Amino acid sequence: MNRYNAALFVAGMLALTLVAAAPSQTVAPSQTVAPPQTVALSQTDGLTVHEWGTLTSVAGEDGKSVDWTGLGFKRDLPDFVEDAGYRCTKWTFAGTVRMETPVIYFYSSHDVSARVSVKFPRGAMSEWYPRANVDIYESKKLLDRMDAVTASYAGPIYGAGVIYPLASLVDPAPAGLGALVVKLPPSRSGIDTSMRTLLGSIEWNDVKIQPGAVADLPDDHSGNRYYAARQTDSALVTVGNQHEKFLFYRGVARFQVPLTAQLSPAGKLAVSNAGSDTVPEAYIFENRQGRMRYSRLGAIESSTTGDLTALGGSLPELRYDLEERLVAQGLFRKEAHAMLETWEDSWFEEGLRVIYIMPARAVDSVLPLRVEPAPAQVTRVFVGRIELLTAEAQQAVEQAVASTDASIATRYGRFLDPILDRIRVAHPQSGEQIQRLWSKLWSAVAPGTCQ
Repeated sequence: MNRYNAALFVAGMLALTLVAAAPSQTVAPSQTVAPPQTVALSQTDGLTVHEWGTLTSVAGEDGKSVDWTGLGFKRDLPDFVEDAGYRCTKWTFAGTVRMETPVIYFYSSHDVSARVSVKFPRGAMSEWYPRANVDIYESKKLLDRMDAVTASYAGPIYGAGVIYPLASLVDPAPAGLGALVVKLPPSRSGIDTSMRTLLGSIEWNDVKIQPGAVADLPDDHSGNRYYAARQTDSALVTVGNQHEKFLFYRGVARFQVPLTAQLSPAGKLAVSNAGSDTVPEAYIFENRQGRMRYSRLGAIESSTTGDLTALGGSLPELRYDLEERLVAQGLFRKEAHAMLETWEDSWFEEGLRVIYIMPARAVDSVLPLRVEPAPAQVTRVFVGRIELLTAEAQQAVEQAVASTDASIATRYGRFLDPILDRIRVAHPQSGEQIQRLWSKLWSAVAPGTCQ
């Protein structure tokens, strides 16, 4: 076993036993890297920052978020968007949340040069544009334990100059990672693929915000959903020689979303708010072979129930209502419309799900954002999507497993993995058949696409 594979194996095993609240640790000054120096910048009058994004999860039988392949089977972004390449590795992240298409818009009365950073506790950035500095930090405590296991047959996992106080990177420091973290090398050697002890990071250190400016924006002429996010009045942003109407990023992570959603065999849905803040708005939506219905649950402070037999309404009605709710949360009208245009083919695809608006403080907790100079106003509106795995879906996939029908991936896409996991638990004898289906799916992937 080589050093890299050994480190991955040990990381996965040790992350499961890492104590959540590690005691404070100290290191010699020569080993600890101070945070990058920042220039004190005053608040810029008129600088407004707006952001929207989606957090997708899958509910298990107990209603809580379960592991699934958030990166999906294939890349679904324009060619010019930068990619960390995690679909092309021999390992994969085991996460519970796919952070999809956050875009950050800027509005100002004059040109501004800004620094922008987003941290992602227990997560990793996977795609972004324009060009950015993307890093992953990992708990030093976990890496030290890995080092103790592998030291007899390999060199040290990390060297000097890559240790950081967690509090210097993100404030407040998230619990469970320890006082010190190590910046992983580009090879990601030693990475904790469970993501329990990771801190993802993306930084744009010189963003030129240019209201009124015009530039040729990249376009691969694919008609990708990415382009809908440009249909706003936001200022042009320039990073190096790359231009866009926003900053874009994506990622995967491991955390429990605020809501749990438990579906009973009788078609009753119990939705509970496990967070400390009221969820401003929630809906049940179903698309069954093109027949689309929904029910508004409203704000959820503690818990509520829904009845699938009582769903009604139409997609245009839901779109209108959602856009109004997004505007009420602080998005500009064009931003809310662009968000719906971006995600219409995903939010409203075949299946059953809960769609809800994340509490603002929950967004700040899972994705701490920092902009310098400090904006006069920051508005962040994220929509959560909880996919519900129905008995009908499980039966359809069971039939596909029995016949090794790979076309089932077209219907269920990236949600096929958690359905197969449920089948594997319910029918342990189906393991070999499931493996044959997976082999057929992977063999159908075009060379060079990885997934």
